[in-house]
This record gives sequence, structure tokens and C-alpha cells, in this order.
Amino acid sequence: MKKLLLFGFFCLTSFVGFSQNVSLSGYIRDASNGEGMIGVSIYVQELQTGTQTNAYGFYSITLPPGTYTLNLTSIGYGQLTQKVSLSESLTRDFEMNDEASQLQEVVVKAEREDANVKSLEMSVNKVEMKTIKKMPAFMGEVDVIRSIQFLPGVSSVGEGASGFNVRGGGIDQNLVLLDEAPVYNSSHLFGLFSVFNPDAVKDVKLIKGGIPANYGGRVSSILDVRMKEGNSKKPEFTGGLGTIFSRFAYERPFLEGKGSFIVALRRSYIDVLAKPFLNEDLKGSQFYFYDFTAKGNYKINNNNTVFLSGYFGRDVFGADFGFNWGNATTSLRWNHVFNDKLFMNTTVFYSNYDYLLDSDLNNEEDQDSFRWESNIENYSIKPDFQYYINPNNTLSFGGQSIYYRFNPGQAEAVSGGESRSIGLPDKYAVESGIYIGNEQKVNSRLSLQYGIRYSDYRYLGKGNKVLLNTEGSVAGEQKEVTDIIQVGQGELIQQYGNWEPRFSANIGLGRNSSIKVSYNRLAQYIHLLSNTTASSPLDVWTPSSNNIKPQISDQVALGYFQNFDDNNYEASVEVYYKELQNQIDYTRNANLLLNPAVEADLLSGDGRAYGAEFYLKKNRGKFNGWISYTLARTERLVDGLNNNEWFPARIDKMHNLSLVSIFDTGKKWSFSGTFNFSSGTPASFPTNKFIWQGIALPHNYYDTRNSYRIPASHRLDLSATLQNKHAFFKKGESEWVFSVYNVYNRRNPFSVYVRQNEDNFAQTEAVKYSVFASILPAVTYNFKF
Repeated sequence: MKKLLLFGFFCLTSFVGFSQNVSLSGYIRDASNGEGMIGVSIYVQELQTGTQTNAYGFYSITLPPGTYTLNLTSIGYGQLTQKVSLSESLTRDFEMNDEASQLQEVVVKAEREDANVKSLEMSVNKVEMKTIKKMPAFMGEVDVIRSIQFLPGVSSVGEGASGFNVRGGGIDQNLVLLDEAPVYNSSHLFGLFSVFNPDAVKDVKLIKGGIPANYGGRVSSILDVRMKEGNSKKPEFTGGLGTIFSRFAYERPFLEGKGSFIVALRRSYIDVLAKPFLNEDLKGSQFYFYDFTAKGNYKINNNNTVFLSGYFGRDVFGADFGFNWGNATTSLRWNHVFNDKLFMNTTVFYSNYDYLLDSDLNNEEDQDSFRWESNIENYSIKPDFQYYINPNNTLSFGGQSIYYRFNPGQAEAVSGGESRSIGLPDKYAVESGIYIGNEQKVNSRLSLQYGIRYSDYRYLGKGNKVLLNTEGSVAGEQKEVTDIIQVGQGELIQQYGNWEPRFSANIGLGRNSSIKVSYNRLAQYIHLLSNTTASSPLDVWTPSSNNIKPQISDQVALGYFQNFDDNNYEASVEVYYKELQNQIDYTRNANLLLNPAVEADLLSGDGRAYGAEFYLKKNRGKFNGWISYTLARTERLVDGLNNNEWFPARIDKMHNLSLVSIFDTGKKWSFSGTFNFSSGTPASFPTNKFIWQGIALPHNYYDTRNSYRIPASHRLDLSATLQNKHAFFKKGESEWVFSVYNVYNRRNPFSVYVRQNEDNFAQTEAVKYSVFASILPAVTYNFKF
């Protein structure tokens, strides 16, 4: 704590000599709907300095008194030029129009700021919703998660897999935030769609490295998704009718423009369309999802704004025996401007992810049934402050506290009409953190971002404290449980604490090029237990304990960034190296469900991930898009596995190539296409077999892990969009989206497994399993009025 306070005192006392300056502050909003704009660059021509808006559209810059020319730029918007005279501190709000509807007083220039070259951000990708909506999508439906998988360093274990992997990290190592509340399962229909309704999403930002100190809790990446605030100018109705589901959103102002809201709803109807074609055995089948998203804001006065947002979604899949899972989040945020230099946002959120397995316990005539359910629930408060010291220094500080409740599993089994309840006690934990960081412009060529975070974790009762015999156990085998101790409510079972330093630097090489370097240490105190090929909704979340240590990652990255042709093209090359500690693996035949001593079946090891990412993007013109290529390795070392040698992790992909192209004719039609090629993931296969009573029993003689690879995958998707003049009753606008998924009918392998031959059990055969094995055309009608 003393080190943290000394660091803050150093930051605050090292910036003197600016007492005669004045401040310009305010909000920058979209002129069409009044929403605060994230990451708008404000550049002062006379002083060749500037700043940018935060996540709520607020900016502040301290300057000597005088008259200045401000250039405001943002991707997808024209450059707004304004003259401002400052004799004293001034509050000034601005509104910006997109390139398609410029106001007469706005000066539009061909040049825009080199944000990718000049900013401190590296290993960061932002995908505009306008771009995401133009990309071909599965069954014609726009999807945030699928879109980011075309970015460098991002992959999945296969088509149809839930979640995503970033730079060698598992899906549980990504902190997915929806309006600052964590989402524990970001997928619908086992990974076919994401939980984010595109009509309600405002901004998508993926941070793979150089993670600022205000983020914590995961060791791989941050996916920060911000919802729309609602149109504060006029009522607006948007939606779409698609092959798989329909969606509707409504937004409007209220209280004379002081507030606004948006509500959005999606519901799939595969079950409705398929019902007439199901036979008697499947008449009761259910396979659908739905979600509801809502957000409202109210401007109390110029210095105070409150936001309330929520998400609720659920998937139902199965017939007599099925799955049921869903997320629920609620975020309450308060923006407060103390003065022209100090901005605060305080967030209080609730998040719950529950999942169950059900064989119809409600059927009174069923004498044999089973129901299992589990969930993870958390509450949090998170105050964040930004202090705009001067044009060269912006100080950030704050903290967060999260209260966790884990339900590992409760089950009710009925056999012969007799019911029996089994289950595990809840687990509790509190994770807290404080941080401080500074973004500093040293001179015209060197900028720094440095900070530190301290995280404190406490595993608490009421519950069981499992004691294991670690010294007498055999490496790679199940550990012996020596005792299980009952612990009282709130009693401390285990405590961990970690310092998490962060550092980034931008070294300018010229007007259009720079070198960036970053380092970050991250700690993660919760874990997803899954020993399947890909994660499923029934995987169990568990906290760190006296037997499960927190995951730690250290990552360094180095990148070269270059722009060409008056910023029309941007290119980058990044290399990274990541070390991971306390990575969970499993003993043979590990039992992860309803196991009171599941910790005895877990192994712990080290990990490493390293690679190079290449990225080339065209920003403007009728034809634009990007190409990315990632060359990477991801490995694990676990005592007792693979003869105590490094082996490829299940998510390892050496080559990953993605191409995104968008062509806008400037008239009614626009076209887009995506192509992806990726190496096959590792797999473990038997090396020999035993024949016992005419049945083949596979065996791995060398005890190797992931020494084989399934075949590579590649796929081409195409789409065409036809713009209509009106939507309904000669009002608004609409479009038809025609898409083809898997154009050349590639049967990409999701996994390969070995089984006994159906005709001869003494013989074995390898089977390739594919989720999508055919061309999938789709049509979607989108409207807005």
C-alpha cells in the first residue's frame, strides 16, 4: 500500500508550473442521436497537442490562455474544425455528423489523425458497428463475437465452438464486459451466435496487451462492449426479420430531452418453424433462445448523469432431456464532473450466470428423472476517476470490490418414484483491487502509460475446506483427501494478493510510423473447469482456494505501426511473449460435476504463448477491409503429463489467416466477403490397442498429450446488401441482406475421435466430426424508421 501511495504522490507532485493555465472541457456527442462519442480526438493545431474523449464522451484539456483551432476527428465522421478563445476555464459541448450528412459549418478535410500510430494503445482492436453490420454472417445475422475472430491474435477451437481465444488464453481468461458488467457465457446456441444484440451495441473494443491498470480479473484479454444510450433527439424503431430469429429495438428521448432509453428484444424461432415437421417422439422438443436488452440515462444537471442498463437472455435446448442456461446483468452508473479537470464514474453491477440439466422432473408420471443446476453470482462497486492534470498528463485512479457466490451444483434425482437431493455447498469469495496510472506525453516523439494495480482475494466460508496430501501423491494422479473441515460463515479460508504493474510506450519515428512496447502482469482468481474438446454451457466455475492458486500472466509485446497514402492504409506488426502460471489441467478420468473433492482431480502447471501478428487495413474508399495473419504457439507444462515435457495446448493454432473485404458501390448495392484459414488444433489419439473378449480397447503407450493435429480449416462467406428508399409507409429506410455461409461447401473438422467399428468391435476407426458440412444461404430484412 505504501508503494502505491508513493507512486500516486510522485505523479501528483511531478507536474508543476501549470497554475496559470485554463481548461476546456465538455462532452462530444453524435448529432443524429445525442449519444456520447468514445475516443474522439481533439487536436490543438497551434500547440500540436491534444486529448481524446473517454468512454462517456467527456474530454478535458488544459491550455495557456489564447485563441486556438480545434480539430475533432473520429472514424466514420468528418473532421470538425472550431475556433475557441480561452481567457478562463470554459465548458463547451460539440456535436459531430457522420460523413454522409455533414452540416454546412463543418469543415471536412481528407486527412484524419493517425490514431493507430500516435496513440499509446497497442494490441488493441476496435471494430465499428457499421463495419460489423456489413460483414457476412452466419445465417445472415450480425454477430460481434464472430466478427472479432477475424482480427489478429483471435481464434476459436473450431466452427460452432463457444467463446473465443486470445493469444493462447482459454475462453475463461477473457473478461467480457457489457456496460462494465461481466458476461460469463457470451454465446447462444452452443456458440452459433453471441449474446450481443447488434441493434443495441454502440462500441466494441478488444484489448489483447498493454492492458491499462483500471482492468483486472482475467489474464488474457478484455472485450469491452458498450451499449447505446438511446436516441435523445427523436423516437426511432429498428429491427430485422431473419432466417433464424427476429429482433426489434425502440429508442426515444423523455423528459424534454434530459433522458433517453433503448429497449431491444431478440427471439429465435427454429422451434416454431420445425414443429410441423417433427415426428411424435420429438413433438416436445425445444431449441430456441431469446434475450432482452435495455438501457436508460438521465441528465440531472451539467455535472451529473445516471445510467441504468440490463441484459437478460436464455437458451433452451432439448426434448425429454435438455439444457437450459442464461445470463442476467444489471449496471447502475453515475457520471460526476467535480470540476473542469476531475471526472468520476461509479458503477454498481449485478451479474448472474445459471445453467441446468433437466430430464423433466415436472412430469408426475415419470418415475425416473434427474435435474442438476449450478450458477455463479456476483455483486460489485467500482469507482473510477480521471484527473486531467495538463495536456501532457492524465491521471487515472480508482478501485473495485466484487463479491462472488458460487453454486457448484445442486441435483435432485428420482428413481422408482422416490426423490433424493444431492449437492455441494455454496462457495464465497471477495476480490478487491485499487489502481493508479498515468498517461504522459514526454515530448513530441515519446509517450508513456504506466500504472500499478494491487488485487486482494479472500476465499471465505461458509463451506468446506478440503485438505490434500500433496507431498505423498504421484505426479499426474489424483491426490489423496486427508480431511474436509467445516468452515463458518465469513471465516477466512485462504487469502492471496498480487501486485500487477502495467507499462506502455510509444516512440514516434516520423509523421506516419512508430514503435510501441508494452508489459503487463495480470491475476485471475476464478477458474472454468472443463475437460471437454470445447467449452460447454455446463462447465463449472470455481474460485481459487487453499488448493487452487490464482492464475498469473506476464506478457511483453513489441510492435511497429506504419500508415501509407495519407492514412488511407494502416499496417502493423506485433510480436508477443506470454508466460502463464498455475494453469489448471486434469487427472485421467477426472470427475468435475458434483464432486465434493474436485480439487483432488485438478493439476497445476505452467503455460507459454508467443507469436507474431500482421495486420493491413484499408480505411477509406468504396473498397475497404483488412487482412490479418497470426503465427503463434501455445504450450503447457504439467508435472506428470506428457513425460514432464512441454506439449501443445488444446487451443494451439500455428497459422491463422483472415481476409475481410467490403465494396460499396455508392448506390443501392454493397458487397462483402470474408475468408479464413487456420491450422488444425492438437488432439490426443491412442498409439495401440488391446483386444479383450473381441472388443478393441485403445491405449496411449507413450503417454503423450496432444501429439497429433486435426486437419486445417478454411471457409469463404459472401453477402450482398440492397438498400431500399423506405421501410414502411414511405418512412425510414430498409435493406435486404443476402448471405451465403461456407460458399464452396467445405466440411471443416471440429474434432477427430477414435471409436470401435460398428460392425466389428475388434476394429477401430477415426471419425471426423463437423458442425457445419454444407452451404448455408440466408436472407435478412432490416429496417429503421
